[in-house]
Amino acid sequence: MAYKISSACVSCGACSEACPVGAISEGDGQYQIDAGACLDCGSCADTCPNSAIAPEA
Repeated sequence: MAYKISSACVSCGACSEACPVGAISEGDGQYQIDAGACLDCGSCADTCPNSAIAPEA
């Protein structure tokens, strides 16, 4: 199950730097996670200062 970035994202880039496989990139207005590349490690969610990242339901 991949992680997903919500609209609470402020595009700070912390999650992108924390991702060990580079699955997070800057999108239109907020960052996006490539679900196919995501390892489900949670590093991005742990790093996000706005709690904008959570496992996809």
